[in-house]
Amino acid sequence: MPVLIPISTFFIGCHGLLALGLSYRVAMERTRTRIWHGASPSEVASQPNYLDHPNVWAEFVEKMTQQSIVTKNIEDGVLQRTIRAHGNFTEYVPLSLIFLIALEWMQAGEGLLWMLGTLLTLARIAHAWGLIQTYGPSLGRAIGFFGTWLVYIVGSLACLYYSVQQFL
Repeated sequence: MPVLIPISTFFIGCHGLLALGLSYRVAMERTRTRIWHGASPSEVASQPNYLDHPNVWAEFVEKMTQQSIVTKNIEDGVLQRTIRAHGNFTEYVPLSLIFLIALEWMQAGEGLLWMLGTLLTLARIAHAWGLIQTYGPSLGRAIGFFGTWLVYIVGSLACLYYSVQQFL
């Protein structure tokens, strides 16, 4: 069965795996720090400690955590940066993939589609890596930021170009 939009479909699959990886990192960092909501101990200070009177599920999670994951007693900013990397990904990637889908349906050149999809993938990996590894400005964040914005600029202009061509 032929795929109608094979290039877009490929990049949707790539970004689905990237989203899963970022989500996994958030879940593991939450488990390590035992901060289940929010991004810092101060944000959850008014919430009860689930270990004071644990239910069956909390006891199970705690037992599995202690056996399989090295926990830490402080939040060193990694959780907050990991949450932001995932959040930033979900803010920018959907519209970028819509650009690819629309352009592929409009029969834009394959070179343009591969360029936008590859740039987006590399930019999002660089941004997530730079954000998670370093507090503040970093080369990875800069590459990710500018690369993603370039996808937005070129994708937007290409969508406008191909749609206007239909009216002329």
